[in-house]
Amino acid sequence: MNSSRNPKHQDPMLGRVVAGRYRLEARAGEGGMGVVYRARHVLIDRVVALKLIRPDLRGETHLRAWMLREARAANRVDHAHIIDIHDIGETEEGELYLVMEYLVGTSLSTELARGPMVLTRSVDILEQMCAALARAHDLGVVHRDLKSDNILLSSRGGRKDFVKILDFGLAHLALDPRLAPKGAVFGTPEYMSPEQARGEEAGPPSDLYALGVLFFEMLTGQLPFRSNDRETLLEMQRTAPPPKPTGIKPDVVPQAESIVLKLLEKDRRRRYQDAHHLHEELKALQRSLPSTGWEVSASPENQQPPPPPPPQSPGVIEWANRAALFARMVSRVYPTGNAPPEIQTALVQAWDLAARASRLEGEVASHTRKLESLERRGRALRAEIGRKVEELAHEESRALRDAAADHQEAAKLREQVQVAERALATARAQADQAAQQGGNATTLRTIFERAGAAAALLDARRELLGDREQRAGVKDAQARDLRRQIEELRAQLSRYAEALDEDLSAGREKVASRTREGLGFEKAYSEVSLLLLNHVKAKPEARELLQELMALMHGGRDSQSQKAAQPSAMAPESRGPAV
Repeated sequence: MNSSRNPKHQDPMLGRVVAGRYRLEARAGEGGMGVVYRARHVLIDRVVALKLIRPDLRGETHLRAWMLREARAANRVDHAHIIDIHDIGETEEGELYLVMEYLVGTSLSTELARGPMVLTRSVDILEQMCAALARAHDLGVVHRDLKSDNILLSSRGGRKDFVKILDFGLAHLALDPRLAPKGAVFGTPEYMSPEQARGEEAGPPSDLYALGVLFFEMLTGQLPFRSNDRETLLEMQRTAPPPKPTGIKPDVVPQAESIVLKLLEKDRRRRYQDAHHLHEELKALQRSLPSTGWEVSASPENQQPPPPPPPQSPGVIEWANRAALFARMVSRVYPTGNAPPEIQTALVQAWDLAARASRLEGEVASHTRKLESLERRGRALRAEIGRKVEELAHEESRALRDAAADHQEAAKLREQVQVAERALATARAQADQAAQQGGNATTLRTIFERAGAAAALLDARRELLGDREQRAGVKDAQARDLRRQIEELRAQLSRYAEALDEDLSAGREKVASRTREGLGFEKAYSEVSLLLLNHVKAKPEARELLQELMALMHGGRDSQSQKAAQPSAMAPESRGPAV
């Protein structure tokens, strides 16, 4: 809920400066482990979303560690459809914070509240989510809590429904399974996979199951499993067969229903092998659908314009403008220059603070540009490595599927070889017996021909089996080589990420130190301004300029008021409680 709409419950955190540089402007929402605010750098006009760990969870060390891992996991993936993490740290009070890109859009849960979606739109949204998860899974990252509240639909480059996956707060690095308490059950019951509902480790198949729930929901307008009782819902996830979408919405196409039911298989081995496999199926479904986009058929009354962008901050240039107005007021009140010493001193301080703050702002801007340049280079390299890993993983997925098909065919051929061996043994035994007992030439020739045919059939099946086993072996070797290359790239990415984090941490500390100095200037300037204002406000000579000053200051307050009223869909309220 936007706090500005409910003044009786004003968030006491609003206006606070976090980590010496991010001022909290408005409460955007609350996620599973943190409260999200819209924030702004106090000297650099950069609007971000800042998540603070919930106060009641500050003592939970494993949850704090999860939150730290959220940024590292999401940054390692670096995908267009996963929210960007700019900064991570801990305040002097021991509070963890994450600084993320500021997003404006609508949550998928809000769209689903209107009812079922058009199939082309549903598949488009799911395809984007699948592409993001394929990259994440390739890099060892599992979301673990996918749900409609964690999917933001925004506009980018003229494209509607540009997907951003939020809240990797329960993300789990597959190679670092140290922080979760054994047997703990985390996630949202409505979207939880059977293995998660049993308290087992969540892996990529668990995310695919959640995609199945989301696809079912988009196609039918309702969840596959519903109950007001948590334990009942978890039991349904564990054991109840999913309903068919066509039983709820008969016009669901068979190919879409087949994808949903495969994703919702209770046995994770019966789901799609990986997100790459699912992505191929979704692209095939997209190609089979009419080319007319859902936007054409959407009614104008349902198309809401995007909210306006956050207002711009005037920065410290306003300090100099105010100092100039104060100087003019004092000059009018004391035309002979006989202002009290403390007023003269205050004017000098106001000009000095404005000048020092301006220089400091320039320094911070320079440091920030260097940090942003470092971040851009880091993102570019992570994206490049991520794309290489994705390409290799896609090849690996195909190789593993081909190998599995060859192994399955080889297993059938082995059974056929065994049958042929038994048939040959029987034919030879009959031939030996006929030769010992004698008989006419025609009968003996028939028996021996049958034995020869059985031997030829056995040889042919053995040859076919050998060929199939060789093909399977080649595919297995190819998959192993691809996996080796993937692991090497992941290790390279990990080493680079660690080095980059060290450089960024040092740069951010430099910015934080200088910004804290700027906050000191801000406090001192406020005190000087108050002293001057109290002195001249009763002087009639300064009334006109005082009104100009009030208008300037009132404009700043209006700006802050507008900032507090800005909506955001960074972390919408969750439909179901996280367990």
